[in-house]
Amino acid sequence: MFRLDGKVALVTGGSRGIGRACCEALAEHGATVIVNYVKGEAAAREVCDAITAAGGKAEIAGFDVADSKAAEAAIDELAKKHGRLDILVANAGIAIDGLLLRMKDEDVSRLFDVNVRGALACARAATRPMMKARTGRIIFLSSVVGEMGNVGQTAYAATKAAIVGAAKSIAREFASRNVTVNAVAPGFIDTDMTHGMTDAMKEQLVKVIPLGRTGSAKEVAAACVYLASDEAAYVTGQVLRVNGGMYV
Repeated sequence: MFRLDGKVALVTGGSRGIGRACCEALAEHGATVIVNYVKGEAAAREVCDAITAAGGKAEIAGFDVADSKAAEAAIDELAKKHGRLDILVANAGIAIDGLLLRMKDEDVSRLFDVNVRGALACARAATRPMMKARTGRIIFLSSVVGEMGNVGQTAYAATKAAIVGAAKSIAREFASRNVTVNAVAPGFIDTDMTHGMTDAMKEQLVKVIPLGRTGSAKEVAAACVYLASDEAAYVTGQVLRVNGGMYV
């Protein structure tokens, strides 16, 4: 089950954290994976090396999703090179925290440029080869805070809520072409983005998680593999929550 043999998958922000886990999981299930990065070329190559060492297929592609024209041109070129693009995991994102009263306009703009406009630009480009093939999978990475909110993350939560609305709308637009569009909303996942938190902060968060622990990037990646597979062909416009019961 969940085999992706012969499929080509692009993972934005694929050089670390959840993105890396998605790259490795998709490759493990048979997909040829394109690891996108912005600045971390060495890390992206490390992901590729790990995948090929395990018998998978991978390559890197450097472009900034916040540069819509560059991102769309790169995705168009990748689709032409491989003759197809079956899966897009729009994972690239940033977090800039701060209370509303201290929020800077430039930080809000940067968050929306990467997390929303960048994700939409990638999806727009990916749907072109998918429409021609009359099949495809688009998976957006949202967040539990996009649904429940969180103190000090107003702008970040707004971008992740926007992704949910976008996924539902795009799902309706492309359903007739057999292109499914879904979002995965991780909860408190142990990644580089959470390593800056103090132990006290982590302990407080774990207390509100019914399963009583943090999640792993591999658990989020497993959800993405499912949504990318043929077994999820009748699932579209949905939010798959991987949060340990933090929000239900």
